[in-house]
Amino acid sequence: MVQAVDATSFVTASESSFQAKKTATLLKTLTVNALIMGEVGVGKKSLASYILPNAPIIDALNFEELLNVLETSKDLIITNIEDSPNLKRLVDSINKHDVRVIATSKESFANEYIDDVFSIKFDIPSLRERREDVALLIEKFTLEASNLFGESETFNAKNIVPDLTQNARSLKRQVMVHYLLQDIRDVELMDIIQNYLQSKLGSNSDYRNFLYLYEVPLIRAGLQKFKSQLQLSDKLGLNRNTLRKKISDNKQYL
Repeated sequence: MVQAVDATSFVTASESSFQAKKTATLLKTLTVNALIMGEVGVGKKSLASYILPNAPIIDALNFEELLNVLETSKDLIITNIEDSPNLKRLVDSINKHDVRVIATSKESFANEYIDDVFSIKFDIPSLRERREDVALLIEKFTLEASNLFGESETFNAKNIVPDLTQNARSLKRQVMVHYLLQDIRDVELMDIIQNYLQSKLGSNSDYRNFLYLYEVPLIRAGLQKFKSQLQLSDKLGLNRNTLRKKISDNKQYL
């Protein structure tokens, strides 16, 4: 399936992202094939579309569609090329039809067929190595959330501890969820929990199994607000040993 992507979404606040964009800018002026490598969500497709703004984007797993597009396109972006079921046939088709290709892979990728067709390879570091880009991306995603859900003057992105497990992908989801839930009402929150639990209930110990959904956010919020277990135990009306046990029971989430 041909994909669309926002080619302007690659931010360059950090030196490493600036250098990646600089390489991509150079590739816009050349006619060579290139492979962009990096983790999920680092901006590989955005840079590929920056290089070839009018090229169709095909995932390598959609092999038959990919071969068909190679017969009719002069330029092509292939994502996740490491997942191709037949790299030799793919490379043969690229060479046969003389298509200019920018490909992406989720990891550093070495293969005799790949090395033969891609004369330029470069990596995009993860957002964990591009911390300057994170703040800019949060601003961007906050603006997108504002346009999608409605403007809010109370949203404070500084309260977010960035989720970079999938780089920009997980960060965007986190910002969207935080923005959507910032003014949530009690009844809406209960509806969300009810919908979550609906398909999960069924054992004889469900009350104990799902109690953490209440206790963990309560403890997290309390520790963040009151800064100490002593003060939190007093505010919750629990003795310190009971609170310590609850923290220990839920330590995987705290």
